[in-house]
Amino acid sequence: MYMENFINNLKKLIIYPKRNKHSFILPEASCRSDENINSINNLENAPVYTNISKNIDYLKVQYNAIINSDIIMREFNIKIFDATYKCLFLGIDGMVDSELINNYLLKPLMNLNCKKIKHSSKEKSEISLEDFLYEQLIPQNSIKKIKNMYEIIHAVNLGNCALFVDTLDVAFSIDVKGYPSRSITTPNNEVVVRGAQEAFVEKLRTNTSMLRRIINSENLVIETSTVGKISKTDVAICYMKNIVNDDLVSEVKYRINQLSVDYIISSGQLEQLIQDNSNISAPQMIATERPDKASNHLLEGRVVILINGSPYSLIVPGVFIDFLSSPEDFNLKHQYANLLRIIRLIAAFITLLLPGIYVAITTYHVELIPTELLFTIASARNTVPFPVIFEILLMEVSFELIREAGLRIPTPVGPTIGIIGALILGDAAVKANLVSPILIIIVAITGICSFSIPDFSLSFTFRIYKFIYIFLGYAFGFFGIAAGLAILCGIFANLKSFGVYYLSPFAPVINLKSKISYFLHPIWQREFRADFLNTKRPVSEEHISMKWKFGGK
Repeated sequence: MYMENFINNLKKLIIYPKRNKHSFILPEASCRSDENINSINNLENAPVYTNISKNIDYLKVQYNAIINSDIIMREFNIKIFDATYKCLFLGIDGMVDSELINNYLLKPLMNLNCKKIKHSSKEKSEISLEDFLYEQLIPQNSIKKIKNMYEIIHAVNLGNCALFVDTLDVAFSIDVKGYPSRSITTPNNEVVVRGAQEAFVEKLRTNTSMLRRIINSENLVIETSTVGKISKTDVAICYMKNIVNDDLVSEVKYRINQLSVDYIISSGQLEQLIQDNSNISAPQMIATERPDKASNHLLEGRVVILINGSPYSLIVPGVFIDFLSSPEDFNLKHQYANLLRIIRLIAAFITLLLPGIYVAITTYHVELIPTELLFTIASARNTVPFPVIFEILLMEVSFELIREAGLRIPTPVGPTIGIIGALILGDAAVKANLVSPILIIIVAITGICSFSIPDFSLSFTFRIYKFIYIFLGYAFGFFGIAAGLAILCGIFANLKSFGVYYLSPFAPVINLKSKISYFLHPIWQREFRADFLNTKRPVSEEHISMKWKFGGK
């Protein structure tokens, strides 16, 4: 009896009883009438009505004005030559500048002078109400007439305000943006010693203005498109009209305009939607927060994509050598830059292959190790009870956990996590005979080299492939690593980024005379742009660029 009661009470605590009745009802899709569905689909074609009451009712429904607390819908009257017209001002609190609205919109409209106006243009001596408001009564630098409700709502959502006047079938979209935004600061993730110290921000027009200030040319074209059925995010496509290949621009615009998604918030989301091959983790577009780097690529003949709300730009196409380059390379002498590029190339190979090579040597190819070093490794691993594959996976996973923890915790505590992980945990693992001391050195060198890769996405890719090569080295030795490298080279050679081969200019080789390679030539010998971009201006400088020195010879 007591046992049954105990079991019943335990079931009540653990098992969720199924209820046949609920206090809420969700409407089924079949309950929606065809009329409602058609009205939803025709929202983009809704016109601005001449009856302002219809416009007010329509906007109240679209913006849920009854429950939305930040929607400003101000109704007022204006009197022009004994005629009174009802007006509506629409804006979003926090996104518009109240001072601009009061001084340059409401005051001129409410303090009108008597003038003779008309609704039709039969007599040339009179001016229509629409033109009168547009030309004389709204002293704003940016104003646009719109006849479509969808465009009006989109403009208001971006921070503009809308003005509706009774008897007019147009609305005025007025630029009075006043929302706060982050000021221009130094780059956080692409730090350089000698170079510009400005970074992109989340405001689209601020980013485009930075490109304009660097590239003082009327050939810089910035086209704006909208992505996202709900978010309606503005995307700017930037290119040099007199340099870039028109087919590249068309391909970029086609991919962006053919996206059917509800929302786009960041450049990372857009990158995944327009890249050529989503199954390969290698980056196929250059992501940068530096306007000077984006400007350099624009002048080379590439396309820069800016997304409203994201401080990172996308540069297409991107090839493999771009992700091992730093924007500082072009500001240094070619000797310095090439030394840094050699170091980065070595760091990339160490990040990708060192753990796998260590596993392969200690498992299959011990004859390659010098005798003294072999004795040292054997004595160090003599007290370790685990195989080498377990050791290295344990330390690599621990290192990745420490790296991730250092990124996610508050900034003042981040260095503490690194010290604890590097010193205390590593030393404790060696003393506890869980891992050998030389393995700690291997993991530490691999981690340091991964930080030397300039591009975050390529560094992440090599960190993923590193584990694949560890298993290949443990299973097949050097043969497995060599086979893995051959497969990886084949994948990269077959990969394209907006029609450009990923291993360009090495595979395929187009033109040896262009002198485009991973290593930089002296700046006076960089006469040609990259052949794989197929630009309109393949020559970037004359054969004798320093005429002050060689012009007379």
